[in-house]
Amino acid sequence: MRRTNTREGYSVRDNAYYRDWEALSRDRARFAAWQLDRHANINTTAIRTAPGRPDLRLAGAGGAPEIAAHCGEVFIVLRHTRRSLVRTVDFVTTVGHGTGPGSRARLGLTGRGPTAVITDLGILRPSPDTRELTLTDLHPGVTPARVRAATGWDLRAVPSPRTTPEPTPEELAALRALKSAGAA
Repeated sequence: MRRTNTREGYSVRDNAYYRDWEALSRDRARFAAWQLDRHANINTTAIRTAPGRPDLRLAGAGGAPEIAAHCGEVFIVLRHTRRSLVRTVDFVTTVGHGTGPGSRARLGLTGRGPTAVITDLGILRPSPDTRELTLTDLHPGVTPARVRAATGWDLRAVPSPRTTPEPTPEELAALRALKSAGAA
């Protein structure tokens, strides 16, 4: 990332990640996260380790805030643990749905924000009313109780979560090929 040498200072257009995304598509983006809260706010900057101890510094934003602010649809992928899905993130690197309904509009964010959080246990989607993540889909063999136990807030679920389909043999072969090539 380079900074502009202007009176205004940094411009989002100076961010290489943003320029690459802008050149490809403005419709969809996928992000990973170290922490994610109940309103899909992402932390990739710092984790509080303990009171009085230094923070664990992470990779940082890498253009995600600018992309998520204007992207039509954002998907988030992460492992489902109580340490990663927390009630409140230690640092908001990228705004998901802020503090709930209306937050994105108040902040001037034009994109829809996160529409799905895909974990190793299931899929969470924001409630239309509260913008809080809700369990909508379970991966085969996973129960709502297991997902709730791995979540750092009182996770709500739709009355009958769908079951995601098993991967096809072709999909499994492609994933195994990626893994053996060192890409996954």
